[in-house]
Amino acid sequence: MIDLSVCVGSACHIKGSYNVINNFQQIIEEYNLADKVQLKAIFCLGHCTKGVSVKIDDGEVYSVSGATSRKFFETEILPKLIIKK
Repeated sequence: MIDLSVCVGSACHIKGSYNVINNFQQIIEEYNLADKVQLKAIFCLGHCTKGVSVKIDDGEVYSVSGATSRKFFETEILPKLIIKK
């Protein structure tokens, strides 16, 4: 299971964190990954000056937007799921 955390703190909220969350939810449903990806809304990841902060498991923090969320999911999340099988 992959934990996908999206910041919903003030700065990320203003930058569209709920758009990113909605996009991730849609992609998770499209790929039927509800049992493999746990989507979490969390508060500040400490990268407030960048885009919406997204963290995979306990790893690196990425900056994502609504426009880049699909590409991010397909390039960062899907390969990790293939490796974990």
